Amino acid sequence: MKTRLFCLLILVAFVVTANVPLSAQQAKDADRFEIPATDEGLPGAGPIRRYDWFRNLWRQKRSTWATQVRTDQNAIVFLGDSITQGWGPNMGNKFAGMKVANRGISGDTTRGMLIRLKEDVLALNPRAVVMLMGTNDLEEKAEPETIAANTKLIIKSLKAHRATMPIILCKVFPSSATKSRPAEKIRKINELYAAAVKGDPQVIVMETWILFADKEGNATKAEFPDLLHPNKVGYAKWAAALRPIFATLGYLETEPDDFKVEPGFVSLFNGKDLTGWSFHATKPRGKQKPNPNRPTRPVVKDPLVFDGQTASDDGRYVAVNGRLVVTTPAEGRRIQQLWTTREFPGDFVLKLEFRATPYADSGVFIRGPQLQCRDYLLAGPYTELKNYRPQDWNEMIVTVKGNVAHCTCNGEVLNAALAVPSTGGIGLEGDRGQIEYRRIRLKELP
Repeated sequence: MKTRLFCLLILVAFVVTANVPLSAQQAKDADRFEIPATDEGLPGAGPIRRYDWFRNLWRQKRSTWATQVRTDQNAIVFLGDSITQGWGPNMGNKFAGMKVANRGISGDTTRGMLIRLKEDVLALNPRAVVMLMGTNDLEEKAEPETIAANTKLIIKSLKAHRATMPIILCKVFPSSATKSRPAEKIRKINELYAAAVKGDPQVIVMETWILFADKEGNATKAEFPDLLHPNKVGYAKWAAALRPIFATLGYLETEPDDFKVEPGFVSLFNGKDLTGWSFHATKPRGKQKPNPNRPTRPVVKDPLVFDGQTASDDGRYVAVNGRLVVTTPAEGRRIQQLWTTREFPGDFVLKLEFRATPYADSGVFIRGPQLQCRDYLLAGPYTELKNYRPQDWNEMIVTVKGNVAHCTCNGEVLNAALAVPSTGGIGLEGDRGQIEYRRIRLKELP
């Protein structure tokens, strides 16, 4: 009897509560997480998904995130769709020690992300934002120009929120025409993305398309079993691509390098600043017709020495916790060289380690001639190397005897007989992407 009475009381309470009208504030809070019924008055252009499953997911995700705004303050925010959501709330624990917030919603479009940007991202006052977006728009038949326009609006809002906040724009991952995401459309989106942020120092473009694409420009089943979503291997490659950028920004690898130089070697980089390094004056160039596809080559009228400075005057070369970083150029490509103030006329052994972001292009100069130093497997020219470690540290050893240099990477020969002049300095070049150097040391031979 008592049980029946209790159940009856619960039922009555439910009926009474259900018939109590919502307050204006309660109704407003509920509406916040509903997808607007129509496109009227909404920012951006293109598709907004309104399938029942997506409405429910949108509401559930966003209402949960609303309770986490305080705890997620100043996180590095990942904004995206199912690829981002699928990484998990802590981004697979790939960035230990770094505060992250996952704001990916499966099935979302660039316009959907634009609509929810203020509450889901800006409200967190993010330390940085990582963007991966656009693939679902293609399935809804949006054109690349529409997708790029929405992305530009998102970037504009992020920049307006804080003009010094790093924005990492990942190029759209490859997929397949069988998924309504043909390679030529994805290529076009990525071209438009790069063009939209060219020259903007606040935006770092990540070459995440070429990181995954096969020869036809599609995803591979080894990394994308359904040709759309990455597996553990795919996520690990994405994390490895981002880590060097986060390290340069000061979010990871914040401890100084404790490497000790071997007996007989002299460090050419002290790990703290650019003492001993300089820009040479550039030679006058003939008049060239403007070409937007030609890499930028800055003019240096007089030699510049950076003793005691943690960065070159233009910020392209930066000393960060034992690493000499050639930062990602805002122009997409910028060819620039940094040289030791010393010259080395005798025989010597040069050792250093380097780490490259996907498709990055750089070089090491041995008294003048350039030894290509790149993300070799993607950017070449040594695409068949067996020991190269993508987006990880690799050791380069150069032995100079007379006018010949023998050069290796992780023990594999790059050039067995590079002709070099009788004297000159050691130089580093920046071109495309980010390259880091560390443990740069030289031993003069008798």
